[in-house]
Amino acid sequence: MSVSSENMGHSVTREILSYLGLANKTAAWGTLGTLRTFLSFSVDKDVQRLLRAITGPGVDHRTIVDVLTNRSREQRQLISRAFQERTQQDLLKSLQAALSGNLERIVVALLQPAAQFDAQELRTALKASDSTEDVAMEILATRAPARLQECLAVYKHNFQAEAEEDIKCETSGMLRDLLLALGKVLQQAARPSPENAWILIFTQRSPEHLIRVFDLYQRCTGQAVEEAIQKHFRADAQAALLSLASVIRNTPLYFADKLQLALQETEPNYQVLMRILISRSETDLLSIRAEFKKKFGKSLYSSIQDTVGGDCRSALLALCRAEDI
Repeated sequence: MSVSSENMGHSVTREILSYLGLANKTAAWGTLGTLRTFLSFSVDKDVQRLLRAITGPGVDHRTIVDVLTNRSREQRQLISRAFQERTQQDLLKSLQAALSGNLERIVVALLQPAAQFDAQELRTALKASDSTEDVAMEILATRAPARLQECLAVYKHNFQAEAEEDIKCETSGMLRDLLLALGKVLQQAARPSPENAWILIFTQRSPEHLIRVFDLYQRCTGQAVEEAIQKHFRADAQAALLSLASVIRNTPLYFADKLQLALQETEPNYQVLMRILISRSETDLLSIRAEFKKKFGKSLYSSIQDTVGGDCRSALLALCRAEDI
């Protein structure tokens, strides 16, 4: 290699690494997801590998994880359809019969279309969870508009109910109005109020605009907007507004904080780990990893490796993808 070509190689490497360091630039070089389209994809080979993994002498967990965590969601859907056509068996049901526990839950989530996965998580949060505000806020505030609308349509189809009606039944007060506004179904209030003003501004302005508003608010009042929220609001409304402010300021950091909390529980919160790693694996998980390492001084990969046990650890590590030095 010539000196000039070697220098060019170093230059390109530095450029790529510089992008990786910009955790808030979620599309700096196409995608900051850890999981991308597999270039050597062969649907027939993957179907055969999965069939052997399921029907061979003993279930081959490693092969199942290797295939499903190295293919994009679109490719996984192609595999699922091809498996049905070639074997006359449903891949999801076959894997559910072969697996159990948290690994089964991860595999089911990997094989679901994104909107179906979100709809199921939202339904569970609203109907059978003690963390309604947290999960509903995450889904309604962090999904792209088109994906959110698809999620709400799937919710209606699968559960024969409008998410709007379930939000009204399961929540109340300002939290209810905030979630409805995030779902773009809140009607204009008849009488303006300070609470409605906060909801209107937080849900109908772009993140870029709101960051400027937050900065100007602090310069004018001498306090951060989060301090104002803690002063003026209580309970679920306070928690929801603080979460939304975190999303607006830095979405990858918001997810990094949630992952750290999930890992710090007495028993790791596998549902949170699974939901975030799967839902962000094709968008900005590299950014989340960077924010995690920056704030907590330890990589997300190492944290999962040290905390999570059982068969699902290999799947979560595969989604995380690599160590951050």
